[in-house]
Amino acid sequence: MTSVFFYVNAGLYAGLTAVCTVKSAQTAPGTGFVELNRSGRSEYLVIYGGLQLGLALFYFVLARDPNYHRLGLLFSLLLYVPIVVYRIVTLLIYRPTSPVTLGTAALEIGLLLWAFVLWRTSRG
Repeated sequence: MTSVFFYVNAGLYAGLTAVCTVKSAQTAPGTGFVELNRSGRSEYLVIYGGLQLGLALFYFVLARDPNYHRLGLLFSLLLYVPIVVYRIVTLLIYRPTSPVTLGTAALEIGLLLWAFVLWRTSRG
């Protein structure tokens, strides 16, 4: 089950990388970046392209080697807890937000809960 979690993360990050890189003119406004100058476009592609591709590759490696599963779950918790805390706070401060933002929040919360359950049930 832990491998499935890592493969799902790898797939999600790879898919987001592809969509955000190829369709950045459409995805940036969809996520709230209304107008990007050249520096903003560079930053958007670095984070939504490069960083997410790195996360996809990292999760793919974790999925393939059970020796890394416990460490990968810890990494996932350390990644998703701050993301979810920031997401909840910003949703409260900046409401109402777009359906894309709310959907992303639901996905992040789901991934955090899944990682937590796997962490609690894994041996280590």
